[in-house]
Amino acid sequence: MSVELFGHPFSSYTQKVLIALWADETPFEYRILEQDFPENGEVLARHSPFGLFPLLLDGETAVFESTPIIEHLQAHHPGANRWIPDGEAGRRTRFLDRFFDLHVMGNMQKPVIDAIRPEGSRDPFGVEKARKSLHIAYDWLEANLGDGPWAIGDAFTLADCAAAPALFYSDWIERIGPARPRLISYRARLLSHPIVARAVDEGRPYRHYFPLGAPDRD
Repeated sequence: MSVELFGHPFSSYTQKVLIALWADETPFEYRILEQDFPENGEVLARHSPFGLFPLLLDGETAVFESTPIIEHLQAHHPGANRWIPDGEAGRRTRFLDRFFDLHVMGNMQKPVIDAIRPEGSRDPFGVEKARKSLHIAYDWLEANLGDGPWAIGDAFTLADCAAAPALFYSDWIERIGPARPRLISYRARLLSHPIVARAVDEGRPYRHYFPLGAPDRD
């Protein structure tokens, strides 16, 4: 029996897992979380205590959070790609995965979430801090990304699965800008990767969900 993935095509963390599944050509059933499929939301609620997605069901095993899902796939459904290498390269991969999730995607999400809060409960101070923190993250990446095509060199890893949706969406919130040519080039390489491009295209019909208005570029 193939695994089941519960997620949404416009979700950054769903895209992160989809990139790994598609790149490895892992058989799976895609259970999209949309109003037209309420049964998928019901299954999610039974297995994910906070309603978090993506959720992977592998037989009796339920895994939520994108990084543990990709780790589970590597351990139990290995494919052509080694998402977390051994040794020092693996430690660097894990660190960059956390950096992209926490410091890029995490800060990107704050202005988005704030935009859908009810009037009177918004947090302009927190939004401004998040926007400034995005630029700190950009500067660190510009100074610390390696010279290879991907985050840790020639191999496309978990770190790139995290970076692709994180940088894709964060540039919508705060432009990376021409002063960071290395990071701009890395983002462009990610978006030109055929698997990443597929994830972007499958999310394209849902861009009206972006509360700040999705840009025409990308």
